[in-house]
Amino acid sequence: MNTVRRRPGGDFGQVQRYGEGVSWDWLVTLVLALHFAYLAYLVLGGFLAWRWPKAIWVHLVACGWGVLIVFGLVNCPLTWAEDQARQLAGQAPLSQGFVDRYLDNVIYPDGYVNLVRLGVAAVVAISWVGAFVLARRRADRRQDDTATQPPNAGGEGERAVTV
Repeated sequence: MNTVRRRPGGDFGQVQRYGEGVSWDWLVTLVLALHFAYLAYLVLGGFLAWRWPKAIWVHLVACGWGVLIVFGLVNCPLTWAEDQARQLAGQAPLSQGFVDRYLDNVIYPDGYVNLVRLGVAAVVAISWVGAFVLARRRADRRQDDTATQPPNAGGEGERAVTV
């Protein structure tokens, strides 16, 4: 459907088709935010398992995927999505990956990439060790609680007798 719209400059008569002039910049921004969120989760997500132990499994998958990306065995789907969003927004696709463009030489100097990767691995390892230790303590506590309870302490099998 063609419509005539008045532009802020005041010229009339420009015909725009549906969808033309729609800014896709919001999609680029959304994908960038998802990328940053994934990286934050990759580094800090293991600490969620300290509170919610089952969260460790999702974090293991996220870390495994991250390792595959770092070694170049798979392409990051978020980088692909960002390139597609940039194309829709009329921007040029990225010539390099997300980390190379937004983190290297921005957050840390390019020469420290391996040191940063080692630091990230150390933080993840600490979060996993902490999650394991806390899970063991919970299991030991549960085992101690069941060992010290008298039989039928939970009220199972007992009936109140009124005389």
